[in-house]
Amino acid sequence: MIERMDHVGVVVDDLEAATAFFVELGLVLEGEAAVEGRWVDRVNGLDGVRVDIAMMRTPDGHGGLELTKFHTPTAVSAEPENALGNTLGLRSVMFAVDDLDATVAGLRARGAELVGEVAQYQDSYRLCYVRGPEGIIVALAEQLS
Repeated sequence: MIERMDHVGVVVDDLEAATAFFVELGLVLEGEAAVEGRWVDRVNGLDGVRVDIAMMRTPDGHGGLELTKFHTPTAVSAEPENALGNTLGLRSVMFAVDDLDATVAGLRARGAELVGEVAQYQDSYRLCYVRGPEGIIVALAEQLS
């Protein structure tokens, strides 16, 4: 039986830029590590795995994000760069924010772009998608009072 969802893993090429992006968003960097060895080869079903990881956590301590930079074997792209929202597979990671406009402004300063536009869902939420480093789509939602 599942106890909880621990984290989402994202493979990136520029670990430093991706980490800075998620720190700007408000995640906390828990730690960084180089990972290699037979056990990681076996888990990944690959040979000669050598990666650097950054473990991020949401401020409430519940949601986690693992950013992984592969040194060997070389990372491959399974989809077109800047894939659209209707592309099969994991498309976005959503975060609740307290100030959507300020969050978007901070992320834009780090190179993020709106995928569409900020929209309001009934009287409940203001939402948008931003595309960050590595083409990652981050969904943001501000609950309205």
